[in-house]
Amino acid sequence: MTVIDLGVPSLGPANQAPVDGPLVDTFGRIATDLRVSLTDRCNLRCTYCMPADGLDWLPGEQLLAPAELIRLLRIAVTRLGITSVRFTGGEPLISKNLDDIVAATASLRPRPEITLTTNGIGLAKRAAKLKHAGLDRINVSLDTVDAARFTQITRRDRLTDVLAGLEAAKAAGLNPVKVNAVLDPVTGLDDAVDLLRFCLEHEYQLRIIEQMPLDAGHQWERGKAIGADDVLAVLRRHFDLTPDSKPRGSAPAELWRVDGGPGLSGTVGIIASVSHAFCAACDRTRLTADGQVRNCLFARQETDLRHLMRTGTDDDGLEAAWRAAMWAKAAGHGINDPDFVQPDRPMSAIGG
Repeated sequence: MTVIDLGVPSLGPANQAPVDGPLVDTFGRIATDLRVSLTDRCNLRCTYCMPADGLDWLPGEQLLAPAELIRLLRIAVTRLGITSVRFTGGEPLISKNLDDIVAATASLRPRPEITLTTNGIGLAKRAAKLKHAGLDRINVSLDTVDAARFTQITRRDRLTDVLAGLEAAKAAGLNPVKVNAVLDPVTGLDDAVDLLRFCLEHEYQLRIIEQMPLDAGHQWERGKAIGADDVLAVLRRHFDLTPDSKPRGSAPAELWRVDGGPGLSGTVGIIASVSHAFCAACDRTRLTADGQVRNCLFARQETDLRHLMRTGTDDDGLEAAWRAAMWAKAAGHGINDPDFVQPDRPMSAIGG
């Protein structure tokens, strides 16, 4: 396997995870960003994510109960130093307890930043309530603004619902409203231009994400996916792009300032997870809807906090298990290694 130089020495596998302080791994990376999947269910069937007839959903008894999730969120924030919590899915708006979970998270001290990634269906009716509950920002997945292409990609005719959700999020003050786009291998470069123009016109922030090997059918092919360099090349034909001067830090997106002509300016971000991996700066830890800690999106192993809770483990034990899981984090995701193996769980079951 390829050895990735992160620029810091490994603290060594012989050492045990620290019992307190930040949530650190053996490469000195500190996790402060928690991604929480609330459900593996989704009301779209995007071609790069799941088959047309869906997947076998997790049984209800395997999902974390709201009280269990809130307990883990409290441990993460008050004991492990988590400062940012993002709720994902599946589609998190499907979760019946979303508003209450957001409110409970907002009541934690120190209060974390609370964000949500959604496909936007149903958001028009929920945005103001979520803001009131304590949601700070939102990302809406939208891969094209062409109605026919949207229906082809998602296998659902719901573009107008997503656009209404974006408008409602902006009106509710969930700013900056970000748009996440995974480009279709055939039409994606055209879609990228139209998406950026759309986002500039509506004052949304576009983030274009390279398609990753996390589809349920394991059909991802490197040669067919659109890379970041191709995206930048086509955008430059239509817009003036200047690298953003702000330090990127642990942010996954490389930002570009955009001049689209009179009245059209803003930023666009490129998340090049495959072609220009940013594992060295990763600050994320992940919790699945069934209570599994994943130290990487592409991890092959998980730590079962749900089982520990349901068998009587106290908060000290849960904290120690979470720390041990992150301590074992690999140097990188390994997508570009010749022996890379795609995780068994697809993105919809892990959380974005």
